[in-house]
Amino acid sequence: MNKPVTEGPSIDIDDDELVRRFPGEPITHDNAGHYRGRLRRELLLNRCCRCGTWHQPHKPVCPACWSGAVVPTPVAGTGTIHLAIFLHQGPPAEGVDYRTPYPVVTVELDEQAGLRFTSTVADADNDQIIIGRRVALAWRTRHGSPLPVFTLVEEAAPR
Repeated sequence: MNKPVTEGPSIDIDDDELVRRFPGEPITHDNAGHYRGRLRRELLLNRCCRCGTWHQPHKPVCPACWSGAVVPTPVAGTGTIHLAIFLHQGPPAEGVDYRTPYPVVTVELDEQAGLRFTSTVADADNDQIIIGRRVALAWRTRHGSPLPVFTLVEEAAPR
């Protein structure tokens, strides 16, 4: 069972420093805890303490039961590619080279049907990134801060 993060390993930085660590990210009161989790290389998504429902994006109220008792809780980061697109152009970004289309995937996480997180797939050829492929959470560094990405999981050989 995933346990909510109430303290976790100490990340003693104020909100101003948190914003500096993640330039260009829309850090708010509702998601600051999630970014502190990223500094510990933990992917945190909101989970309701009342009904147990996970939800993403981060909101202060549970969409299932309307409880305000939602807390950032670690996920395993394993799941299945639900959607895949390949960007041929876009804004300049560290680590992104549009000469080879850049993959963006939405992964349905194993914790709950419909719980999805969007990122990229690292260390894979684009022709391997297909809907239905299994992935696992990995971390890369961008602008000096941890970035959650996915890597493909080797598929078992048929028997």
